[in-house]
Parts: sequence; structure tokens; C-alpha cells
Amino acid sequence: MEQKTKINAQEGKQDLQIIREFNLPVELLYKAYSEPELVEQWMGTKVIKFENRNHGYYEFETSHNGQVMFKANGTIHKVLINQEIVRTFEMENTPIGVQLEFMKFESLTDGTSKLTMHIIYQSEKHRAEQLKLPFEYGINMAHQKLEDIITNLI
Repeated sequence: MEQKTKINAQEGKQDLQIIREFNLPVELLYKAYSEPELVEQWMGTKVIKFENRNHGYYEFETSHNGQVMFKANGTIHKVLINQEIVRTFEMENTPIGVQLEFMKFESLTDGTSKLTMHIIYQSEKHRAEQLKLPFEYGINMAHQKLEDIITNLI
């Protein structure tokens, strides 16, 4: 299967860029990132807390057989509806550390849109730890699930 979500990680840098075009209007793409019920569906995780607003906060958790497998949280610094979300993201119990994410939502046509994520890590080493994980596969799978779920809502 073609990897529609592209990751640009230049050698020697502490940041990366993720780009994906969706067959969704920008309003629906933004909604998938800003409404807790939708985030739970496409990310496959439980939303513990979600305040999608300037100076908001979020917390996600995934459990299996009663044991927490994944926990992440962050502060939402800036929200421009259908345009931009700026937030921190931190996965607990990993060597990756806190990252800063700039998410830009762009309308391409009435029915298509583009998400560009610029992620900055504390260091090149922290970014390298992220890229050791099945990160590219995981984000492609999640973005495809996002598109499928939202398409079924239309």
C-alpha cells in the first residue's frame, strides 16, 4: 500500500515535517483533530481530557487487559479554527521527550485538504528515538483510518 503521509526528516536536524493530502474538506479534517470523539476513533485511544482552545490541555491513554500501554499529554497553545493548532506532545515512559507541534490545515479544493505538521524535538537525538519506532507506518495507518472514518460521516 502506498504511504500517503510523507515524512521529511533531513539528516542532522532536530525537526521533521509530515505532509498528507486528504479527500476531505478542510473543516472535516480539522474536526478530526479537534473533537474528542473523533480523535478516539481514528487514534484508537481513550481521550481522558481535551480542551481544544488557546491554553488548553489534553491527555490520551491506551490500555490493554487493564494495563496502560500508551499515555500522552500536552498543552494546546494556539487554535485557529480550520487553520492551525500549535501544541506540545509528550509520550510518557519514552526517551523522546516533549515535542512542539505546528499543525496547519489548508483547503485545496471544496473536497480536498492538506495537513502539514512541523514537529520540533529537544534534540537530534530525541528525534532519532522517535524515528526508531514504527512511526511512519503508524502515522500512515492512523491518517488512513481518519480519512475512512470521516468519509463515512459525510
